Amino acid sequence: MKKHNFYAGPSILPQYTIDKSIEGIKDFAGTGLSVLEISHRSKEFIACMNNAIALVKELLEVPAGYQVIFLGGGASMQFAMVPMNLMNKKSAYLVTGEWATKAFKEAKIYGEAVEVATSKDKNFSYIPKNYTVPEDADYFHITTNNTIYGTELKKDPDVKVPLIADMSSDIFSRPVDVSKYSLIYAGAQKNLAPAGVAVVIIKEEILGKVSRPVPTMLDYRTHIKAESMFNTPPVFTVFAAEQTLKWLKELGGLKVMQKKNVEKAQLLYDEIDRNKLFVPTVNDTEDRSFMNICFVMAEGYKELEQPFLDFAKSKGMIGIAGHRSVGGFRASTYNALPRESVQALVDTMREFEKSH
Repeated sequence: MKKHNFYAGPSILPQYTIDKSIEGIKDFAGTGLSVLEISHRSKEFIACMNNAIALVKELLEVPAGYQVIFLGGGASMQFAMVPMNLMNKKSAYLVTGEWATKAFKEAKIYGEAVEVATSKDKNFSYIPKNYTVPEDADYFHITTNNTIYGTELKKDPDVKVPLIADMSSDIFSRPVDVSKYSLIYAGAQKNLAPAGVAVVIIKEEILGKVSRPVPTMLDYRTHIKAESMFNTPPVFTVFAAEQTLKWLKELGGLKVMQKKNVEKAQLLYDEIDRNKLFVPTVNDTEDRSFMNICFVMAEGYKELEQPFLDFAKSKGMIGIAGHRSVGGFRASTYNALPRESVQALVDTMREFEKSH
């Protein structure tokens, strides 16, 4: 039976990436060695790293004055690195979910962190609007996609202070105007590669302005200067990321990817809205995530949650249980998930409805 992978992360990868990674594990770049055992200082891996960086810049149309680096520690390390490197006295945060909450908590270690708005009052089921960002803030931090609760900020905000974004779960899913941001970071394990690395896109002119000493390993300038090779990078994960970036380019880039993602998400949202057994957790269609589609059993059908999960599993649906903190269901429809898998889930929901 075909498996349909809806895991939120680590998550589905393009078959292209898996196949090329298998080849690389057996023989990396014609070296006769596996990518798992190659030196990060070898000319073949340096070429891989440089190409991965170049593809990030090309796909996102990164303007001049920005650098792209690959760092260990995932997005969670960036929760601390951002304020450590950029916050002198004050920062501002839009708190729209668990990961935004964790980023905000880290910022408080380094000075005054201001919560400009939050959607916690309604279990993070919407994106706050009409908030004011203090103009004396060193930066404003947003989390563009909320993997646990299923909201997404789909437009690039216009603010008067440096804009920082955690794009871990929607990077490369749509075009982004990078020029509006001073720093973008993303853990790889949603739309890019296996877990183990974060990609950081950073405007160089914002660095070197804090008065505190920054540890060498946690200073963005260290990694820019060393071209992501200050210490041993996660070699295999960077190699896998390069394959995914090649795949995205071959598909036609981010506008093509965005069209596919919108179509997949709409297919599933239409069924959730139609089906009497299910209701969406996010009512405002503008705020609904195209990457993590969250829904629950409708009133009067709560006892069917586990039976539906069991039925879906019997049909090959993997990873659709909601996050343990919220329950219900979550279908993560990342770039690599084919439309056929979304259609299979929709068919499963319709079949379950007919029998109940």
